[in-house]
Amino acid sequence: MKTLGHWLASPWRRSAAAVLAGALPVLAFPSPALWWWAWVALVPWLLLARTAPGAKRAAYDGWCGGFGFMLAMHHWLLPNLHVFTFVIAALLGALWAPWGWVVRRLLGGAPSGGRVAAALLVLPSGWLAVELVRSWQGLGGPWGMLGASQWQVAPALRLASVGGVWLLSFLVVAVNVAVAVLVAVPRSRVPAVAGLVATAAATSAAWVWSPRPDTDERVAIAVVQPGVVAGRDSADRRFDREEQLTRELVGRDPDLIVWGESSVGFDLDDRPDLSRRLAALSRETGADILVNVDARRSDRPGIYKSSVLVGPEGPTGERYDKMRLVPFGEYVPARSLLGWATSVGEAAGEDRRRGDRQVVMDVGDGLRIGPMVCFESAFPDMSRRLAADGAEVLLAQSSTSTFQHSWAPEQHASLAALRAAETGRPMVHATLTGVSAVYDANGARIGSWLGTDASTARVYEVPLTHGSTPYVRYGDWTVHAALLILAAWAAGEGVRTVRLRRNARAPRVPPARTAHGSPARPGH
Repeated sequence: MKTLGHWLASPWRRSAAAVLAGALPVLAFPSPALWWWAWVALVPWLLLARTAPGAKRAAYDGWCGGFGFMLAMHHWLLPNLHVFTFVIAALLGALWAPWGWVVRRLLGGAPSGGRVAAALLVLPSGWLAVELVRSWQGLGGPWGMLGASQWQVAPALRLASVGGVWLLSFLVVAVNVAVAVLVAVPRSRVPAVAGLVATAAATSAAWVWSPRPDTDERVAIAVVQPGVVAGRDSADRRFDREEQLTRELVGRDPDLIVWGESSVGFDLDDRPDLSRRLAALSRETGADILVNVDARRSDRPGIYKSSVLVGPEGPTGERYDKMRLVPFGEYVPARSLLGWATSVGEAAGEDRRRGDRQVVMDVGDGLRIGPMVCFESAFPDMSRRLAADGAEVLLAQSSTSTFQHSWAPEQHASLAALRAAETGRPMVHATLTGVSAVYDANGARIGSWLGTDASTARVYEVPLTHGSTPYVRYGDWTVHAALLILAAWAAGEGVRTVRLRRNARAPRVPPARTAHGSPARPGH
């Protein structure tokens, strides 16, 4: 330990260790998908921050760890954004600076049982506050929320139906804090063990008492994934391939056919020939087709990404315009200030336009679907709103073809499991080039993924459900509770600081002395 402490005495080595410690949790996400690793991955970072020589250094450890976490989580952006990826990671990493300071404040030195008990609530709450801030789509959205690493764990998905991915993040951080205390402060093991027991009890209670979705009928939903189509005239050739694959569904009686994001590269009003071909496909297959148009609109200025439902007579009028755009990929925030990003990477040359409302679409036979586009599936509030508005199936049309050979396609596909479990609604994640996936209302996968090497059309039997999960009914109560915990702790710290300052300023009055000079025993 002395050797390690001496090695960390160098600010540069300590900073490098913090960056590495912050990057460790990414192994819990796809593609490695070591879900169990998330429950201990923060321990090195916690141990580093608690031993910081001062409060400023602890905050810096938090910043460096946050930089490592953000860079590792978004490393697949490097070929496209280049140096700007490091800038984004550094800016977002600063959100963890206060968290590092709080780690040292509560766990530094030889913390009492009371401080450890407070840490088990305050540190997870602080982590949620960071996730809340960076969930704003202008800062990149909630990609890589710690709780999302548990997308394939049935008990965790049951917890998500109660408190959303937020509750999972809170519990994962709480367990990491407890393990760090057991490793570094064994004399305070009682509250640490109590925290672990409480987490197990919460998971068990959710498993037993949280309502399960009631299965109703089944619908057949087909996903059309054309695969990589690049080069000259790629939009026309992609449409041809999607048309060919869709025609293979004739006779298989799908209730709905879903194409991926940017599956149609032309406005359908400008290309009536494409509208006629889509209508013919709908008549041949006996199903409406949900396409995604990525093109300049003819009826209003600008480029939109729009989910458009096409029936036997052509576009039905059901349309959803994407609301939350990908920073730099689809627009450049503060373009006058950050527009230089287009010269060092593949940032958007022209900003896409935003839609202004979510839409629940009515498909044939009374089926109601809630479409989202691309990374909108990362936002739990969007799927929750669609479920509350009556959507029976959630849909995400996506394209991660730019990051085809990275971890991004699998990470993106895994998010649909969380959204399904949170809302108690099945979810279809349909892409151009993979990974496409379908999940039932419990977040369990239906059938197999369509990987990044697949070019096919596949029909999935999707069970419909009814009822409402606690998360849909009560929303982000975990976040509200976390903010209350932080406010209460901050108020307590403020009162404690005021008392200490008053005591420090109070004059020390010497004890009264008797005639014989003994303050303790008069007369002696």
